[in-house]
Amino acid sequence: MIATEIAAEKVVLVGAETYGNRETFDVSLLELASLAETAGAIVHETFTQKKERLDGKYVVGIGKLEEIKITIEADDIDMVIFNEKLTPLQNVNLETFLGVKVIDRMQLILDIFALRARSHVGMLQVELAQLKYLLPRLSGSKGLELSRQGGGIGARGAGESQLETDRRHIRHRVEMIESQLKKAEKVQENSRQKRNASSVFKLGLIGYTNAGKSSVFNALTNKIQYEKDELFATLDATTKEFSLKDEFMVTMTDTVGFIQDLPTELVQAFKSTLAESKNVDLLLHIVDASNPAHGLHEDVVTDIMTSLKMSDIPVLTVYNKLDLAEHFSPTVLPNVQISIKSEAGIARLRQAIIDKIGELFMPFDLRIPFSEAYRLPMIKKIALIDQIIELDEEEVYIVSGSISQADKWRIV
Repeated sequence: MIATEIAAEKVVLVGAETYGNRETFDVSLLELASLAETAGAIVHETFTQKKERLDGKYVVGIGKLEEIKITIEADDIDMVIFNEKLTPLQNVNLETFLGVKVIDRMQLILDIFALRARSHVGMLQVELAQLKYLLPRLSGSKGLELSRQGGGIGARGAGESQLETDRRHIRHRVEMIESQLKKAEKVQENSRQKRNASSVFKLGLIGYTNAGKSSVFNALTNKIQYEKDELFATLDATTKEFSLKDEFMVTMTDTVGFIQDLPTELVQAFKSTLAESKNVDLLLHIVDASNPAHGLHEDVVTDIMTSLKMSDIPVLTVYNKLDLAEHFSPTVLPNVQISIKSEAGIARLRQAIIDKIGELFMPFDLRIPFSEAYRLPMIKKIALIDQIIELDEEEVYIVSGSISQADKWRIV
């Protein structure tokens, strides 16, 4: 048997700079190139155009389209990726004019999620987002329908097979997936309630994609979790319990990273997964300090946190990849600046988390008789202990530290 490899698709990127997006345009276009490469494409060329407003029919002007078409025919381009969200009509018009498959930024992100999903729930969430996004693009669009049948980027994942069926069947599939996800959400909610009922302090990781969340998770919990220098390396929520200081136990939850213009369909589909980060006591906002656009990334994450009603959760900003950063200047105070790849960075982060928890806790001093020494292991698990002094003459332990308001009754 002769092994065959699927050739990488050669693509061109197109972006329109308007008054509304000019501040983020360059960063967004660079990100589009990274997204395309993550999806397995080869970026041949990037076309840009400045416009007062997007063209309702083609997004860009007809002259720019002619220029793009010449490149497509001369260099055997397989696909065009637009940085803007295309309407179904624009998609059909562009494919008819250019003669190749056309997708937008939203569909590209959906495609990467389809590649990254590993768990059954994750795959269902991605399929649901794909179907909801593609459903309005199926009616009355022969050219679009034919382009989808070609496979490749923009047509991957569990939703691909549904694109050749009628709209009624797709709606039925959407209902089935939503029903399955509701059942899975109940299971997740039961697990969350059990964790919430326990006195273990809960940490949550949040941040822009590729900021290093999985690296932080692995370093603190000693868990081997997939991590790589790529966008959306991790989709499924993962929770691990570990000792933060001495015997003081915490849980840490890692979940999907965010990105500029994250498709609404994905946010809705991954609501139950993102909810894992809503039920925590402290969020660690991981920021890639080496990325010149880190300020923009922080704003994107903050906006999504607001939309998910997570703004009231205490946050510790962690500037990661400091070893790769040049002329770095933090935009959020207070913060901790580290490289999670170094032992010193891990130690600094661990101490910063302990200090932040100490601010959220309330101090206490206890006198525990030697005869009640059995209470000490439980106290060490739920409280941050500063010191334990043995007074042999009085046969008591003097215990000082800090503990949450909710758990103070357990030590009185």
